[in-house]
Amino acid sequence: MKLAIERAALLRSLSHVQAVVERRTTIPILSNVKLAAGGDGLHLTATDMDLSMASSETARVQDDGVTTVSAHTLFDIVRKLPDGSEVLIEQEPNASEISVRAGRAVFTLPCIKADEFPAMDGDAEAYDVTFDMPAADLRKLIDKTRFAISTEETRYYLNGIHVHASGAGATAVLRGVATDGHRLAKIEIALPDGAEGIPSIIIPRKTVTELRKLIDAIDGEIRVKVSTNRIQFVLDQAVLVSRLIDGTFPDYERVIPVGNEKVAAIDTKLFAETVDRVSTISTERARAIKLRFDDGRITASAVSTEAGRAVEELDADYAGEPLEIGFNSRYILDMLAEVAGDQVRLEMANPAAPTLVRDPADGSVVYVLMPMRV
Repeated sequence: MKLAIERAALLRSLSHVQAVVERRTTIPILSNVKLAAGGDGLHLTATDMDLSMASSETARVQDDGVTTVSAHTLFDIVRKLPDGSEVLIEQEPNASEISVRAGRAVFTLPCIKADEFPAMDGDAEAYDVTFDMPAADLRKLIDKTRFAISTEETRYYLNGIHVHASGAGATAVLRGVATDGHRLAKIEIALPDGAEGIPSIIIPRKTVTELRKLIDAIDGEIRVKVSTNRIQFVLDQAVLVSRLIDGTFPDYERVIPVGNEKVAAIDTKLFAETVDRVSTISTERARAIKLRFDDGRITASAVSTEAGRAVEELDADYAGEPLEIGFNSRYILDMLAEVAGDQVRLEMANPAAPTLVRDPADGSVVYVLMPMRV
């Protein structure tokens, strides 16, 4: 193998693929990135056996070849090379080392043969459904829900975004739902052509994180391929393949309240600032605050035996019976960060019932917050 590649191009692909590699693994080959030089490009692949990412960059290839090298080490080397430099990668036939050169710097890294590198994707025929969807829709689906993904490993079926088709004909939508049992986020986007037969799936949290990085600057369409146990995303220069969570997502519609008659409309920015300030006093892990709703105003308060008390009022469009309800302040702030409109709408029933939260500027999104004792 012998090739030359621009440092910026190599760093771009390495930054994506190395993120898949776990820092600690008992299988040495999984610490490595696969480098395959051929034609006019360099193809990089990394996997943790649940998630695989491949990326390609244009390179001047003198000799074809394939090998694997430590992903994090190579990434750190390239990251520290001077901007604008050209990287020369070379490996003699059957050698157990690879050399990486840039300017006067030379690095010699140990390799593992590429035939030990696991293949995850398999045959294209294994996918049941294939469709294209706008990158903007996929970004929105992720951004509006991922903050509610559970990190509790015992309930593994909540450790991702639940995606499924709902409705039929002109009302058909693609839903994304995430919940950790304390809050829930649901979004609906237009069902892409060809996605009618998509199975009910759960996309893992790590996959969601890495996919979001990949699509950050993409404006066009993304090809999605789905089967019952894995999903593939095909982008301009990268392909991400992931196993899906093998579990049953709970019946989330049962926890979305209907008929909550106590309604408050609040300035989104002012509400977030108030909650953030008042929660400074709340030292416990839950960062609990109490909200009292009265005619025309909300009073936010927090009490801590160590830190003292905090109270702040803000105006609100509320005309119901007085109501006091407690929330985890972090959950409120995470949700408000994704509200697009200038106002947010809270629909409540009583201090013990779930609160429905709507974004008047975006009817495709619904949030649910579970109250807590304060």
